[in-house]
Amino acid sequence: MQRSIPFLLAAAIVATACDDNGATSPSGLPLVFTASLNPANEVPPVTNDESRGTGAAQITILVTRDAAGAITGGTADMYFQVSGFPGNLRVVGAHIHPGGAGTTGPALISTGLTAAVPFMTESGTGEFRVSGIPVDAANVQAIANNPAGWYFNVHSPLNPGGFARGQLTRIQ
Repeated sequence: MQRSIPFLLAAAIVATACDDNGATSPSGLPLVFTASLNPANEVPPVTNDESRGTGAAQITILVTRDAAGAITGGTADMYFQVSGFPGNLRVVGAHIHPGGAGTTGPALISTGLTAAVPFMTESGTGEFRVSGIPVDAANVQAIANNPAGWYFNVHSPLNPGGFARGQLTRIQ
């Protein structure tokens, strides 16, 4: 019995350290999504000078839950890269929107890029990263339930509605 006491004590300490019942603490693994960005996926498809490039996005959502496990919100880290677009590409928006393939929806989760705060590439190739974007509980739950019903796209002055888009796919 004396040999099992240290083991039981250690097990109790580990179990306590792993408890994630805090009302606002992140619990479990983050939700991770990807999107392959393509001008042909835009609605309507892009056919001008920005129709030749491609890109990719990765979105990681750190979910917060209450003591019952219900989603209470989260924060998103977004990363995207673009390549093969015309030089001096000016990205004036990059967002997550609700909408299945072939449909559009409003921008609900933004990277913060705007015409006043753009992301510039000299060669038409580059990457951008932003962290800690607040996401409300309803959007976290909706994306988790149906990632294909959401898309990520990037916008430019030439294509203000978006120049490359991809539906979200959950990878974790």
